[in-house]
Amino acid sequence: MPQKLTVAVAQARTRSDLPSTLAALKRITAHAASQGVQLILFPEAYLGGYPRTCDFGAAVGARGAHGREQFLKYFQSAVDLGDTPAGAGDDWVERKLPTAPGKSSRGDGTREYLEQVAQETGVFIATGLIEKAAGTLYCSMVFVDPSCDRLANAFWFPVEKTGSERLVWGQGSAATLKAVTTEINGVKLTIGGAICWENFMPLLRQSLYSQNVNLYLAPTADARDTWLPLMRTIGGEGRTFVLSSNQCVRYNELPSWITDHAATQEDGSRYVCRGGSSIVGPMGEVLAGPIWEVAVDDTIDGEDAASSQNHDGLAISEIDLEDCERGRLDMDVAGSYSRNDAFKLTVEGLDLNPPPF
Repeated sequence: MPQKLTVAVAQARTRSDLPSTLAALKRITAHAASQGVQLILFPEAYLGGYPRTCDFGAAVGARGAHGREQFLKYFQSAVDLGDTPAGAGDDWVERKLPTAPGKSSRGDGTREYLEQVAQETGVFIATGLIEKAAGTLYCSMVFVDPSCDRLANAFWFPVEKTGSERLVWGQGSAATLKAVTTEINGVKLTIGGAICWENFMPLLRQSLYSQNVNLYLAPTADARDTWLPLMRTIGGEGRTFVLSSNQCVRYNELPSWITDHAATQEDGSRYVCRGGSSIVGPMGEVLAGPIWEVAVDDTIDGEDAASSQNHDGLAISEIDLEDCERGRLDMDVAGSYSRNDAFKLTVEGLDLNPPPF
């Protein structure tokens, strides 16, 4: 049967608190479902927030008291999915971990909320989030499969943090780079992903290609015009479809705990992140986007909820997963083109074999 699927990337921004952001995610997903979308990707750190411009009062050898207060606010806004610092793997996915007396589930309810939205809309949801486990924050991504009563997977990213992110996020395990398989209306998917600048890591990309992914998810916080060429490289290099989603945020839309301690008075209407969300095909061709200076939140919350595709902050494309196999006629960087007689890649704690259906 045809292996065609309608996918979307949501250029959405984190709201003032977690409940408001979750409600926005629900509205956006329902809006996407009304346009025939079957899978949607939300940006890096969408739930919990990306603390853009915040220095947390830190300098080499010094910490400011206001920075500790900022971290407290950030920690309190993060998501608790009920996992453990070491990562409980299948035990967490299958709800085998113990729960507190008197409670039916672990965590803060975000997991259950996401599962409910996926089931109600019939849309496979992938979203970036800031996850707290014990006393540490992790920049993560979760997959929520509407065909299951559970999260499909959780990635404890980043494997490597970038710049000042190292101050506030813990380092994830490479074992969480395992791709997952699912079927959506008979379309077979092997889904993997990396967050933001992890996509610049050649060996990390190769670890995903080795698992034969045909859908590569790359939520990001990078709004530079150099980001799209990387997504096109990944698509052509891995012969895979690539979805990349970023937030579109103005200065006055950042949390007050960031802006109240800004070193200078900023122009509130200035964009601190312009977006750039896109969808790329397995030959490196741009299928949708990039979208600039518009957030889907603004269009669906306004009167014009039926804006044209790719101009309302929601980039949509119908993709044919068989194009991945067509592309491997002349390029398979994990197989016939890899020279695996000469080059080997191993990843600590990660089985690189493609996951079985």
